[in-house]
Amino acid sequence: MSISTRPRLALAATWLLATACSPGAGGGGDDGGGDDDGPIDACPCPTGDGGNGGDGTTPPAGCEGMAGAAAQPFANHGRAYAAGSILPSHLPADQLDDAVRDFYDAWKPLYLKAGCGTGRWYVESGHSDRLTVSEAHGYGMLILVYMAGHEPNARTMFDGMVRFYQDHPSDITPALMSWSQDRSCDNNDGANSATDGDLDIAYALLLADKQWSSGGTINYRAEAEAIIDAIRAAEVDASASYVRLGDWTSAGQFYDATRSSDFMPAHFASFAAATGDSSWTQIATRSYQIMQAVQTGFAPQTGLLPDFIASAATSPRPVNGQFLENPSDGSYSYNACRDPWRIAMDFLINGDTRAKAVAQRMTTWIKTRTGGDPAAILPGYSLAGNGLGGNYLDLAFVAPFGVAAMVDGGNQTWLNRTWDTVAGERDGGYYADTIAMLSLIAMSGNWWSPEAAPCP
Repeated sequence: MSISTRPRLALAATWLLATACSPGAGGGGDDGGGDDDGPIDACPCPTGDGGNGGDGTTPPAGCEGMAGAAAQPFANHGRAYAAGSILPSHLPADQLDDAVRDFYDAWKPLYLKAGCGTGRWYVESGHSDRLTVSEAHGYGMLILVYMAGHEPNARTMFDGMVRFYQDHPSDITPALMSWSQDRSCDNNDGANSATDGDLDIAYALLLADKQWSSGGTINYRAEAEAIIDAIRAAEVDASASYVRLGDWTSAGQFYDATRSSDFMPAHFASFAAATGDSSWTQIATRSYQIMQAVQTGFAPQTGLLPDFIASAATSPRPVNGQFLENPSDGSYSYNACRDPWRIAMDFLINGDTRAKAVAQRMTTWIKTRTGGDPAAILPGYSLAGNGLGGNYLDLAFVAPFGVAAMVDGGNQTWLNRTWDTVAGERDGGYYADTIAMLSLIAMSGNWWSPEAAPCP
């Protein structure tokens, strides 16, 4: 659930790896190189496949034990993206990685905070009456697990975020997080859940199991499975067709609706792999069917998706007017702006061509709409492609289009320009900066899935 509906000008614990992982040969340094003084591989790794992650003969990086015992340290580039995907080509990989580090180092003091109890961490939302929200919490957990190896205290802070989540359960479904906390650290605006935050929290915990193992004080894998089961029970419709808005949608128009930015098919694939529950494959399939129906029927020229979609199980359509948050609920606005990133990841990670088709449709339009200048992306559009009234740079809208561009080689120039636009901006507020942070991790080739990580 997006809380960033107001315009913002964009200005500028030590842990030993599980003994089940046998030490391997000397690994590379933080940039994945092969210096002799680099860290020692925590586990044996598979040989490379000839893609971005290896040359087909030597083991790629990606199971290296770094400071803080990160088994998949940032910038190891141990897992290639799917064949046919691209990375920014105008800068070498180490410069891309350095830009992500720099962005993180600026992001961290602004938004990652300790508080609300000993050893608790959260992401500051910047909202006047909300300290944080579950959406922000999921983002922070993802960022920490991906930046481990660069961030020396990643595991300590990640565990603090898990404890914060555990301190703030939904009154309806205690395994899920209450969606909003006020500045007294209490749940507010109804102690119930928002699906997007819960999906990211569960996914981040699966990643943490592969980053640090689950043999410490927090069993990441067990926590993830409990949340996934709770999402399936309380935030998915009865026919397992679509993800609902939250556990509070028990009947009526809100039960029948979905949020397009909750279509996270790469997450769903990981949930299916982790739990063996084929419902998640079915939910992903229906998500793609909904996307295709809305793109074809309501946005044939742009491919854009609206923030909220009504009648998700039967005849998907954009909601009318102010449905839940504001008059732009049926437009491509502050929820749907995440869609190009969320959807494209399923192609980059899993090679799913359905994701490529959806993302490329949006990309083709936005390149034409802006004349090839990512800085000209407006903060919101009607599904027909008309601006919603804002005329300022907002990274929440720009950065996800960079991830979407990665699905096709014909987007190379656009991708390079989008990278430069995003990496060169700062201080756009929690929402814009955090979505940009996650998008830069993806654009630099540093995103990986839990099922693709062989250890610890």
